[in-house]
Amino acid sequence: MSSDSRATDQSLSSGQGHVSVLSCFPPSVGRDVVVATVKPLGAGLGKPDTHSLLHTDRQVKWTMEVLCYGLTLPLDGDAIKVCVDIYTDWLMALVSPRDSIPPPISREPNLYVQKILRHLYSLFIPRSEQVSLVYLSLCRQVLCAVQSLARESTLMSRDTWETLLHFLLRINHAILARPTTTGGVLKQLSDLSMAVLFEVWLLSCSRCFPSRSLWLTGKQMLSRWRHQPAVVEQWSRVIITLTSRLLLSTFGPTFPHFKIPDEDAAPIPADMDDVRVSHIWFRFLHLFSNPVDVSRQLVVGSTSSSQEEVFRDSQLPNIFFRAMRGVSMLVDAFLGVTVVNKEPTEQLLPHTGLTTRLHFRDRLPSLGVAVTRNPFRDRFPSHGLSRPRSGSAPPTPVNILSMPSAPPSTTTPLPHNRRLKPANVSKTTSKPLTTSSSTHHPSSSPLQRSTPRPFPSPLRCNVDSLLHLFGCWLFDAALTNRDPALPDRWVAGRAEACGTLCRIFTCKKTAEDILNVYLSRFYLVLLQGLQVLEEACSPVLAAILLNSTCLFCCDLRGVNLLLPSFISAVENVLLNRELLRFKSSVSLVDLRQASILILLSLLPLPLQFPSVQSALSLDRQFSGADVTAGSFSSLMPRLISVLIGALHTETDASNTHIILVAMLSTIQDLAAGQTQQCDGASRPGQTGGTCGTGANRSTSTIPSDTAGSLWVQFVRLLTQRLTAQWRNDSAVCLSALEVLGGLAKVEVSVEESERRRALTSICSYIVFQCSRPPPLHSRDLHSIIVAAFYCLNVWLTQHPAILDQQECLLEVLEIVELGISGSKSTQEQEVTCKEEKKLNPASLRVKEAAEATLTCIMQVSGTFPFLGGLPDEDALIGCYTMSDSSVKKFRYFVVDSSVIMATLEQPQGPEEGLCPSLRVLVRGPSGRRTWTLQLHRQPREGRTHSQQTLIPEHSGIAQEDARMRCGVKHQLCPEDIDRIPSVKADLSVPALHRTVPEEVWIKFLLSQMQQQLERLQAAFRGQQQIEAQPRVSRRSAVMTTCRPPPPATNFQTARLFLSHLGLLTPETLKDPGTSSVPAQLVSLDSSLPGFLERLRCLDQLPSRHCDSTFIFYMRAGQKTATEILRNMESSCSVPPHFLDFLSSLGQPVEAGRRQVGGVSTSSLEFSAVLGDSGGGVFNGERFVLMYVDALTEITFIVPSSSSHMVERLKSSEEALTEPPSNRHSPSELRKNSVPQSSPAKDTKSFHFASSLVSSESKLLIVWVEHFEDIESFPLSDLLSQDTKTETPTSVSNIQLVFIHPLKSGLYRIRLHGNTNSKFSFSVPLVNGSVVSKRSLGFLVREMVINCCHRRRLESDSAPPPHVRRKHMISDIIHRYRSHRSEPTFYSSLFQDP
Repeated sequence: MSSDSRATDQSLSSGQGHVSVLSCFPPSVGRDVVVATVKPLGAGLGKPDTHSLLHTDRQVKWTMEVLCYGLTLPLDGDAIKVCVDIYTDWLMALVSPRDSIPPPISREPNLYVQKILRHLYSLFIPRSEQVSLVYLSLCRQVLCAVQSLARESTLMSRDTWETLLHFLLRINHAILARPTTTGGVLKQLSDLSMAVLFEVWLLSCSRCFPSRSLWLTGKQMLSRWRHQPAVVEQWSRVIITLTSRLLLSTFGPTFPHFKIPDEDAAPIPADMDDVRVSHIWFRFLHLFSNPVDVSRQLVVGSTSSSQEEVFRDSQLPNIFFRAMRGVSMLVDAFLGVTVVNKEPTEQLLPHTGLTTRLHFRDRLPSLGVAVTRNPFRDRFPSHGLSRPRSGSAPPTPVNILSMPSAPPSTTTPLPHNRRLKPANVSKTTSKPLTTSSSTHHPSSSPLQRSTPRPFPSPLRCNVDSLLHLFGCWLFDAALTNRDPALPDRWVAGRAEACGTLCRIFTCKKTAEDILNVYLSRFYLVLLQGLQVLEEACSPVLAAILLNSTCLFCCDLRGVNLLLPSFISAVENVLLNRELLRFKSSVSLVDLRQASILILLSLLPLPLQFPSVQSALSLDRQFSGADVTAGSFSSLMPRLISVLIGALHTETDASNTHIILVAMLSTIQDLAAGQTQQCDGASRPGQTGGTCGTGANRSTSTIPSDTAGSLWVQFVRLLTQRLTAQWRNDSAVCLSALEVLGGLAKVEVSVEESERRRALTSICSYIVFQCSRPPPLHSRDLHSIIVAAFYCLNVWLTQHPAILDQQECLLEVLEIVELGISGSKSTQEQEVTCKEEKKLNPASLRVKEAAEATLTCIMQVSGTFPFLGGLPDEDALIGCYTMSDSSVKKFRYFVVDSSVIMATLEQPQGPEEGLCPSLRVLVRGPSGRRTWTLQLHRQPREGRTHSQQTLIPEHSGIAQEDARMRCGVKHQLCPEDIDRIPSVKADLSVPALHRTVPEEVWIKFLLSQMQQQLERLQAAFRGQQQIEAQPRVSRRSAVMTTCRPPPPATNFQTARLFLSHLGLLTPETLKDPGTSSVPAQLVSLDSSLPGFLERLRCLDQLPSRHCDSTFIFYMRAGQKTATEILRNMESSCSVPPHFLDFLSSLGQPVEAGRRQVGGVSTSSLEFSAVLGDSGGGVFNGERFVLMYVDALTEITFIVPSSSSHMVERLKSSEEALTEPPSNRHSPSELRKNSVPQSSPAKDTKSFHFASSLVSSESKLLIVWVEHFEDIESFPLSDLLSQDTKTETPTSVSNIQLVFIHPLKSGLYRIRLHGNTNSKFSFSVPLVNGSVVSKRSLGFLVREMVINCCHRRRLESDSAPPPHVRRKHMISDIIHRYRSHRSEPTFYSSLFQDP
């Protein structure tokens, strides 16, 4: 290298003409000659009519010798300024000849301009007074003149271009070859000279391409100037500008544009062709040589004497970092990531004291390592260490015994086999949840702090191509200077290189293969960087974590070998509350979030690959001294400990949300795995797993109590923090309540007391929120209370046995009373009756939520689920269609202004033993129920078989809720009477057998029996005498047999039923005209027109939340809606695991036979209904997939190219965007939502169509084969078929859930939708989630339920189902109330309807 340096120095100093002959004379002589000569020449400059005093070549050459000497004079005189003015004026001979320019120069401008350039070099020769502003002004004047010459001249020859470039190289060498000088005039001059050099060089490439020797000279010279900050800054600016042009010509206009400022794009000629741009880009890229050489002493500095001085310069680490930052920006450009954030943040480089402005361009922003601010550098965008765009999941493991690893710990690291105790972590004082840990993360919402970084473009180049270009530099930089003796000098550049490598590998495409040599080097970098030792480089570890959030879901070969190292790194971050090592270099909130996302992708691995062995050397010399060996399943307790410990130490709301998601996903995966282990397969309707084989690559061996014990631990932790640390944070509380609701649905074997404890905690939380002072009440607070009531409903419906405990039932009823009235009766001194209690609820929404809970309590005791076969009037009387004639056979009453009761008095047959019977159809806010009532005069035990009239059984019950039916045990006394202790008063009345002695009692009974026997014998004798006496007549006496009277056939059973209920009293039948209080019993006039239609509308209003979701399958490379919809027509177009996923979502249901109140009564097998279809059979025309529980009804629709479901989707979007005043009834919605068809067909499918339109869900689930195809999903195309649909509005209201299958058998999740609301972050899926096949169906269903529930919380026009039905009932009462008098009402009860 020394020989190259000497050759370069000689080439730079070669060339004659820059030493004047006046230098041979004393300085005073030369100065006098210069002053005398330049004074008359300078007087004519700038005057348009002035002619030059020089006319011959000899005169011009002699004058130029004088001017050349004048450029070496001191800066305190005017002579040197005039010399510069003259030469800069003469340079314009190649641009626009003027009269002030000597004629010889005008005739041969190229020859004289070359000589002038050689002379002007004397101005830049180092001098002692060069730090003055005069010197900067003169040099800037010359550089501007040279810049104008290159831009505007069209007469320059090749020799002139070569001379001009040599001139710029020489003057830059004179300025930059010396050791670094910070600040001052030299810093400004360095920036300007390098900017002019690169601009002129680009112009030369366009007009007169530089020779190979000139390129070689420029490369050698730049390698000697790399210790100057201006060199790396200007090189980065130029190469970024060239990259912007290169991307446009290489990838086309559809590739994301790499935006740069206009002033940076100006130096590149607009007429430069694309082939030349690529050629120049490659040469400029390597003009700087390897940036890692900056950190090597032997290649820094122009001379051997200055190398050591330069190497000790504190600027070199900054320069190294800037060079790697420039390479990182190029990588982002080729990946198609172009984000510019205008919010700068001051960051401090450790141990340097230098600051800079770094821009946070991502949710996981750049590592905060500072460099000196520069005006040129601040003009182009900053692309630092940021969160990557790809996903994570482990591919098949490889042999990792031969891979290198990190050095052993000299301190006491956390052992791999030691299980952490979260209780120890939580001993520290808990901090309140915050939205950010530092001031440089402004946030408008706890879950929205910064704009997420865009995903890479699908058109991006392959990983191997990027590594061919930048891999050598990045790998060298990532592994350079790892000596612990110098841990902080080059850490910024190393961190930038490691982060860039992570971004490159996480942007791997789905079907892309990476060379093994690159993978091995990358894994070596990670193993070296993921050190948790005290002397390890914290910025490098932070950079790797920030950029590896999706490393384990990219299908990288052999990535599983990094599992132990990443666990140690994540452990080091998440279990440390303070993180003092990282405070000076990175945002702690973002670092913890990245670690949590990595943990989220690691949690499924031990259960997916339980038998895979992990054996990795952790010794730097690879001696195998410290080896962690064991199966992946042995790492599961450690991961769980990290997860629980992270929840204890986390103080940020957004990060807490992700931890809660991980908790629910993990416990569901464990529970589903245990179910598969016990039953051989998961149950789709209950555990959410998928049917079929091949769910896992290996059989998991999970202890039988793992899921149960972990469930208890999670529930206790959540309830404790919900009622303590989190109760003031609405966003976290909402997520925690959703997770608690999900845990209630996870089937694990735990003690009933644990469930009661969770229910009690939810009730305590509601009490705390309702008891807040009035100034603290807001819509958000009431939304949280509503969500808490909903969570309570989930626990009650999933575990109805909880209410068997009287204490628990009373506690829940007290909470309901609190929600409805605003206070609890037990808190008052005197018990107040319900009629006398003043209602003062927290809000109307809270009151409605409490009413829904009360309804839920009444339903969990066995009345639910009657999902199928709930009859209406026509079914009860045997009619096929509901008509006016069938309605006239019923009597309609309203009880308490909230329940419509239809009674049918069935005529009795001639058979004996029949009892009075009554059919009652009850329509209330909670739905419609049918009862068959019989009047018996004997107890159940004494009835004969002929007297037993069974209630007609329903034709079917949904399989999902069959387990919820429970028997009723009839008791004459309270069940807890035996537990009541006896008192003395209980013994005051003795038993009958204790009043007299037993012998006396027996004698008394015998005497009584003897007396009765004698009376009977006397009666028989008298009867015989009467029968033996003949009549006083001519005929013999004929005895007649006594017979019972014929049974009554008219009982007025409706009157009897109402009387037994206590409703036929003067108090309950008040005249509406005499009292303002509504009567308790009101009759309805069914003969009025429109009564039948209103009943139909009431029956079509659902009693549960009805939501719909659309499912699509997107094959690789598909971009149009037609191609996507066509995939569902044949099973050959979709893989089997997609069909397994569909089967895990719900049960097949015939859409046409769907009835009010539930699903179709017929039991359908998924495989039988599917046939050869790819899922398109569930397009809503004949079949759908439906999941129903006590609170929610979800319809999963799989649109196909042969269905009208896309139009229905658009129509539903139109209906949902209409104002509430336009949505009066389901019948009106039906007209706009379904195609025109026959009345019979319309009636059959009416309720299905109305439920689809009225759904609050706007959710689409998309299964994608290639992850990069997500960016090209044609959502607008699917929604723009109808010209009446406003596409922008519809698209903005759509929530997308993308599911991407990985080679490991896991599934990667990405969410896409409107995130402007803090209630839009529902669980249990987030961006970056990795879930197993056995849990996918359950988690997707919970995601749909929670997403729709959050949308209802935000909406002002989404009342609960029971409120809608209540309003409809009130409307029916107001329209069809009978106004007859009390006598007329009583008389009508004795008449047929």
